[in-house]
Parts: sequence; C-alpha cells; structure tokens
Amino acid sequence: MDDIDAKLLRITQDGILLIPEPFNEVAAQLGISVDDVIHRIENMQREGVIRRFGASIGHRVIGITANAMCTWNVPDDRVEDVGAIMAGFTEVTHCYQRPRRQGWPYNLFTMVHAYTQEECRKIAKQISSATSIDDYNILFSEKEFKKTGVRL
Repeated sequence: MDDIDAKLLRITQDGILLIPEPFNEVAAQLGISVDDVIHRIENMQREGVIRRFGASIGHRVIGITANAMCTWNVPDDRVEDVGAIMAGFTEVTHCYQRPRRQGWPYNLFTMVHAYTQEECRKIAKQISSATSIDDYNILFSEKEFKKTGVRL
C-alpha cells in the first residue's frame, strides 16, 4: 500500500457521493484516473487490505430496530463448525469467538438483526436448533451511542 492508496482509503472511508459517476470526484482529489482508482480498490481487495467495497445500510433507519447480541456456550472442540453454521445465517452480521470468563461460560457471540425482538428470539431458536447449542443468552440493544467502520 502506498501513499495514494492510503489517501484513497481516507477519502472513501466515510462514503462516496451518490452521483452517477462518483469515482470522478475521488480521482480528481487524488490526481489520478478513474480507472486507476478502481484498479487500486480491486488490488487492495485482492491483497486483503480491504474485504469489500460496498454500501452500508442504516438498519435502524429502515426499521430494523431489534438488535441482539446472542451469547453461546459452545464446546471448545465444536467452535469452528458451530461458528461456520451460525455465520451462515443471513440475519447474523457478526460472529466471534471470545475467551470464557469466570462466571461467564459463553465463548461464541453472534449479532442478530430483525424488525422485532420476537423475530430475534425466533432466529436464535433456529440457530440453536441448527447447531444443537441450547445454552445461550439474548442481550437486546437499547440505545446506539456510536457506529462506525474502522478508520485509517
């Protein structure tokens, strides 16, 4: 990654203009061609610098207001397989393994998004059924204080 790539990430990390040819403005700011902008984004994806380049929808704005962190007590020897199953649910946006703590046996965490808390509960039940993991908690979000992607 060179200085132009770093500048490209800084320019685009908060979004691009919603216009027919948004990369024209990005290219002008960088002093390079539109083709070079696109090529650099593709290279950064191939190299793993960025995973994807896409739109982010404000889920609360469109009515998806039930957000639940589900915590799962998964046997250590099943974490890889169970994590893959859980991550395969479209309603799951985050799936992480975390260390167990004293008094807190949960080691797999999934973030579930739905229109209602009841939908979240149903999704958690489906995940439980698909994985045969029945020791879990559902922690609903009450207020969002901050939500941003990683910044350069």
